[in-house]
Amino acid sequence: MAAGFARVTQSPLDVGEHISAVSDATHGAVVTFIGQVRDHDPDATGRVTGLDYSAHPDAGRRISEIADRVRGQHPLVVLAVSHRIGHLDVGDLALVAAVASAHRGDAFAACESLVETVKAEVPIWKKQYEVDGTNSWVGL
Repeated sequence: MAAGFARVTQSPLDVGEHISAVSDATHGAVVTFIGQVRDHDPDATGRVTGLDYSAHPDAGRRISEIADRVRGQHPLVVLAVSHRIGHLDVGDLALVAAVASAHRGDAFAACESLVETVKAEVPIWKKQYEVDGTNSWVGL
């Protein structure tokens, strides 16, 4: 039986680990979301070269509460979600979510809800670095 998880971590994220955590013989659909660091941002004046993600000490508890809430709204799904903190370069994975269910509609709906809620409610901020050496905080 798939167990899933929800966490904030400094370790690199592994999409396969997330998929394995939600997959079992009863699930016909596995939906994934991969959020990776891009080389541009609407708040940046130049090319972005990397980010430092910082988290409030309660961030791990909050992401777990959000996962529980999404499971309550979508009781037929199993989910795994991780948000990385620390320094990330362009292309590194910042947020990974995997949601499995017997049917795709449930998995898609739960995955969207999970990702949008994590982004809106988990107290994580990013300091972004630009090619010219400047930096700025986003999401404070």
